[in-house]
Amino acid sequence: MARLVAAFGSSHSPMLAAQAADWNGGFLSRDRARAHVDLDGNPCRYDDLVAAAPADAVARIAPELLAQRHAEVQASIARLADDIATARLDALIVVGDDQEELFDHSNMPAIGIYYGETIRNAGQASIAGDDWMARARRRYLEPAESAERPCHPALARHLIGALQQDGFDVSVMRTVPEGKFEGHAYSYVHRFCMANAVVPIVPVFLNAYYAPNQPTPARCFALGEALARAVAAFPADTRVGIMASGGLSHFVVDEAFDRALLDALRRKDAAFFRTAPLAKLQSGSSEIRNWICVAGAAGELDVAWASYVPGYRTPALTGTGLAFASMR
Repeated sequence: MARLVAAFGSSHSPMLAAQAADWNGGFLSRDRARAHVDLDGNPCRYDDLVAAAPADAVARIAPELLAQRHAEVQASIARLADDIATARLDALIVVGDDQEELFDHSNMPAIGIYYGETIRNAGQASIAGDDWMARARRRYLEPAESAERPCHPALARHLIGALQQDGFDVSVMRTVPEGKFEGHAYSYVHRFCMANAVVPIVPVFLNAYYAPNQPTPARCFALGEALARAVAAFPADTRVGIMASGGLSHFVVDEAFDRALLDALRRKDAAFFRTAPLAKLQSGSSEIRNWICVAGAAGELDVAWASYVPGYRTPALTGTGLAFASMR
């Protein structure tokens, strides 16, 4: 029988692909232009955040601190890649969100599973420009031409059937349409976390980002529990892992909630995840749903290690809560 032997979580922010120098002012124009929500989930603008920022906000983005944090997250990515390799997985279920990459608003499923033999990642030539952001985005893609990455269709088909029996209506996809590619939630895993071992994946899509059909926290946790049950019922002798790709809080860093989530992961606090407030799951922080799903699947797995860097990058304390976790 199959066994769920490991679980992982990782942010996939462009901050991870950017150079340390790019953290120092590189994101400022982007964060000034975008709409934000504050820590209570209320819409606001960049200037509102600056006005409400604590007195030590500028000190939190001192160049030496940015360099230290950049080094720390790179070390965490490398450690995660080592753990994925040493787990000797036959398949890795990757729970991520799609941001108009494979899906669009003509069809945006709440929950989806890809069950093809392979999934296509784009080549770097598809990203034009030579500014720092273009260079960072290219790091998610294949070095030359687009490439087909291996999937595990037998496990994917089994998960689809098991979830249907468990009361989940799941959208499915077997091929990638011409001109489309796997989204950044999955290409990040391939390009950053599989440097030491290529593992066939089962892409699971959660519509974390777009109203009106985002799964509730309770539904995300229940989905994780159902995935774990389905893996246990897979008849082949298969070592399976599951991974959350995305999060934590962004584009305003909510350090207190991010740390509380990691603490809940260590405690196996199901109630925390099931009742996570929707106000904390707005904007980019919506990707925390992927972690909630994996928390439901992880069951009795223990957190071997977790790391967290509050990725502040502007005087408004915008940025990303950069988190990594390994469970076994």
